[in-house]
Amino acid sequence: MDKLAVLIPCYNEGKTIEKVVTDCKKAIANISNSVVYVYDNNSTDDTVELAEKAGAVVRHEYMQGKGNVIRRMFREIDAECYIMIDGDDTYPAEDIPQMAEYVLKQKYDMVVGDRLSSSYFEENKRPFHGIGNKLVRGSINFFFKNDIRDIMTGYRAFSFEFVKSYPVLSRGFEIETEMSIFATVNNLAVKNYIIEYRDRPAGSESKLNTFSDGFKVLRLIFTLYRNYKPFNFYGLLALLLVILSLGFFIPNVWLPYEATGKVANMPTLVVCGFCVIAGIISFYSGLILDSIQRKERREFEFRLQELHFERKKKSNKLVFQDYK
Repeated sequence: MDKLAVLIPCYNEGKTIEKVVTDCKKAIANISNSVVYVYDNNSTDDTVELAEKAGAVVRHEYMQGKGNVIRRMFREIDAECYIMIDGDDTYPAEDIPQMAEYVLKQKYDMVVGDRLSSSYFEENKRPFHGIGNKLVRGSINFFFKNDIRDIMTGYRAFSFEFVKSYPVLSRGFEIETEMSIFATVNNLAVKNYIIEYRDRPAGSESKLNTFSDGFKVLRLIFTLYRNYKPFNFYGLLALLLVILSLGFFIPNVWLPYEATGKVANMPTLVVCGFCVIAGIISFYSGLILDSIQRKERREFEFRLQELHFERKKKSNKLVFQDYK
C-alpha cells in the first residue's frame, strides 16, 4: 500500500506529460512511499515513452474514455491518499503536499482543486467552457445543496475510503460531476482548495467537446437527481400531473357540469382521470424508491466502516515494513 499515489490519466499528452511527471515527483520527494502512476488510454503519440523516461509507473487502459481510466486506477491501486491530476500541465503540482495533508491529517474524503475561484476565466481561452462550468456548478448546487465550487476540475485528492467505495459508472468526462454528486449525497467530507489554473501550452489540444460532453454532464445531473432524490423527483412529477389535470378538469368539465348538469367533454374527463391516477402512482413510486435509497445509504455507512478498518490494517502493515 502506497502512502501517496499520484494518478495521471493520459491520452495523447506527449507535449506536456514529461513535465507533469517531473513536477509531481519533485512535489512528493519528501513524502515516503509515494509513487507517480500514468495510465495511458490508447495514446498514438509518444506519451508512454516520455512518461517512463520521467520516472513514472506506466500502465494501460484500453477501453476509451476518462471514466474507464479512473475505474482502472481506483481498482488497481491501494494508497492512504490519492491525488488525481491531468497530464496537460494546467494544474500546479506544487499543491500536491498540501492537498494530501488535508486527506492524511485532517481526514477529508475529497479535496477539490478549485480553479473557478482563481485564474480559470482569465486563462481558459476556449469559448463557452466558462459558461458551461458555471451552469453545471449552479445546477448541482441547486439540486443537491452543496458548496463544491468547481464541479468539473480534474485536480483532486481522495481518501482510501472514497476510492474504494465509489462506484465508477461514467465512461467519459462526466466522471468529475459524478464524483462531486456522490460525495455530496453520501455526506462525505469535502474541502475546496483554491489553485492557480494555467491554460494548455501551444500545440496541446483539449479532448473535451464543449457541447456533446456538456450535454452528457447535464443529462447525468438529471439522472442522478432522479436516482438519489427519488421522492423529490417523483413527488414533483405527481404534483405537475395533478395540477395539469385540474387545469383542464375545472373549466372544461366541472364548471359546464355545474351549469347544465351534463358532462359535455367526456374525453377530457377521461384524460384528467388518467393524469390523476398517474400522479398517484408517481407519488407512491417516489415513496418506495426513497425507502430503498435510505436503505442503500445505511449499507454505505457500514461499508465505510469496513473500509476504515481495512485501511488501518494495510497502513499498519506499511509502517511495519518501513520499520523493518
